[in-house]
Amino acid sequence: MATRPFATLRSAGVCSALRCTSVRSADAYGSCMWQPDDILMTQKIAPLVNRYVFTLPESGEVIAFAEQKRFALQEQLTLWTDESRSREIGGFKAREVIDLGATYDVTGPGGDLVGSFRKDFKASFLRSTWHLTQGEKGAAVGKERRVGVALARRMWDVVDLVVPLVTLPPVPFVYHFDFVRDGRPVLAVERKWGIRDRYVIRIQDPGLDRTLALCMAVGLDALQGR
Repeated sequence: MATRPFATLRSAGVCSALRCTSVRSADAYGSCMWQPDDILMTQKIAPLVNRYVFTLPESGEVIAFAEQKRFALQEQLTLWTDESRSREIGGFKAREVIDLGATYDVTGPGGDLVGSFRKDFKASFLRSTWHLTQGEKGAAVGKERRVGVALARRMWDVVDLVVPLVTLPPVPFVYHFDFVRDGRPVLAVERKWGIRDRYVIRIQDPGLDRTLALCMAVGLDALQGR
């Protein structure tokens, strides 16, 4: 699988796929010419940690790598340019320790706050709902696309919980999330069928920070069931 680290992008006069939505990042990485709207996120199986590789769907080119410790008291994730972990480009961290309604702050490579996201547990009773915020913009609200799938997932979990003699396999339903702000699409995260968890991240708002989008996608996989 080909890898194109950020250093290479900068030397080529092309900005980072994740950070080229701001003036600061444009100054840091060169002119903003490389800004993919579709990114594939694939989870890698590993003990005690969640690992994710982000690639361009058509070429398979690696643009980022993420790692999150499981069962941590304070949820945290780090994003790097690739699996060498030689250059950190951002991540997220929960504001609170062991809080189901925690807000997760997303930061860029310099530690600057990019935005945040949180799960709306009250609204998620029947249909999972998340709030995604960037700067002074209003929150984009993300909901499961299909109400029927949302209800089926919940019934599956209930049966698995109340019938101890029945061991159900993982939820077989593919679910997608759509984020909207003021009636306009901002971000879509679509899960694909397969043994491994894979998602297509569709960035529909050109102003959406790519680091924020990738962190939100990881949250939908790693934190959705919390």
